[in-house]
Amino acid sequence: MVVVDRLGLRGPPGSDPWAALAGSPAPPAFEPLPFDHPLYVLFSSGTTGPPKGIVHGHGGQLLDHIRHHALHLDLGPADRFSFYTGTGWMVWNWLVAGLLVGSTIVLYDGSPRHPELDAQFEVVARAGATVHGTSAGYLTACAKAGLSPGARHDLAALRAIASTGSPLPPETFHWIREAVGAHVWPVSTSGGTDVCSAFVSGCPLREVRAGEIQCRCLGAAIDVLDEGGRPLRGEVGELVLTAPLPSMPVRFWDDPDGERYRASYFADFPGVWRHGDWATLSDDGAVVILGRSDSTLNRHGVRIGTAEIYAAVDRLPAVTDSLAIGVEQPDGGYWMALFVALDGDAILDDAARSAVAEAIRTAASPRHVPDEIVQVPAIPRTMTGKKLEVPIKRLFMGADPATAVNRNAVADPAALDAFVELAAARSPTPRP
Repeated sequence: MVVVDRLGLRGPPGSDPWAALAGSPAPPAFEPLPFDHPLYVLFSSGTTGPPKGIVHGHGGQLLDHIRHHALHLDLGPADRFSFYTGTGWMVWNWLVAGLLVGSTIVLYDGSPRHPELDAQFEVVARAGATVHGTSAGYLTACAKAGLSPGARHDLAALRAIASTGSPLPPETFHWIREAVGAHVWPVSTSGGTDVCSAFVSGCPLREVRAGEIQCRCLGAAIDVLDEGGRPLRGEVGELVLTAPLPSMPVRFWDDPDGERYRASYFADFPGVWRHGDWATLSDDGAVVILGRSDSTLNRHGVRIGTAEIYAAVDRLPAVTDSLAIGVEQPDGGYWMALFVALDGDAILDDAARSAVAEAIRTAASPRHVPDEIVQVPAIPRTMTGKKLEVPIKRLFMGADPATAVNRNAVADPAALDAFVELAAARSPTPRP
């Protein structure tokens, strides 16, 4: 264990300080290892249950990251690659992998919104970054705030913005072109900690269509299946991998027989990796991610991705964040709720509720309008910015708050309190 001293704290017995490790220069010794020798353990975000300790291997990660960075992002020695991330998000590993293709990587230690919301773009300009990565939530927040980073900062060197963490709304694609720069390539990506990489990403040779991810990644046998395992085109279904990918986990931590590993990915479609995303795949290979399939809404027998609702609500200036759930009722009914956090001292009165409902009805469909719209102080998210849709749904199904959600996985645990109270008031008797 190596301790990097930042706060004047000493490490536990047996640990070494960073200064001791780096203070005695020595030639590196390279030890030949098997292809699947463990490289690092990443923990899942905890949005669907207790975090999983995912063990990744050397060879798979090496091949996968070189493939993505060199071919999908077109990164090379002339690039400066930045990505706003903490070490708890797989994107940090992805950023460090920029060194594999000879790129200079830009590490930033600080708040993404200080001293102002466009702080990330200030760093991009100062470092002369050519490719910058960030979350879709951050970009959408900048767009809603009416920022024009391209007019305020020198972003001439920036050629691409990579977005991940959640679906990038079509409006934010247009904002990147209009407010960041017409020369900037929007690269929407989706993958996960499970493979520490992307399944679907950008392609420098293809056109960009707002709201879509350009293509399936090279070497990733991505398909979209219906409940019976039949391929779908242009329709919503489960995102799957039908053949092995080198960056699949070697194993799970503390899962000696692989039972949890198999249950996590292969229980629904034997021999096929079910990732847990709801998506559409077009005939030309473009992909739209609609949200987690285990949090997908099922209204009157029709499945709805939560991303469609969020895209509509995010356009409203007063709404800072939102979360939608659908809960099966004991009497066979279905309750669909939308929780919204509003800007400043705004109140969700009848007029505001009508505005939210109308925005959803117009942008999506009447079927997408929730049964109830509820104001909350904040929307709980994981450390990597993902909304806790499934744990919140479990609360409203009567689950014990102590087991329904892992508070240590929540960026602001206090944001859960309002949901715990609302769930208890709505369903005081836990369901079996």
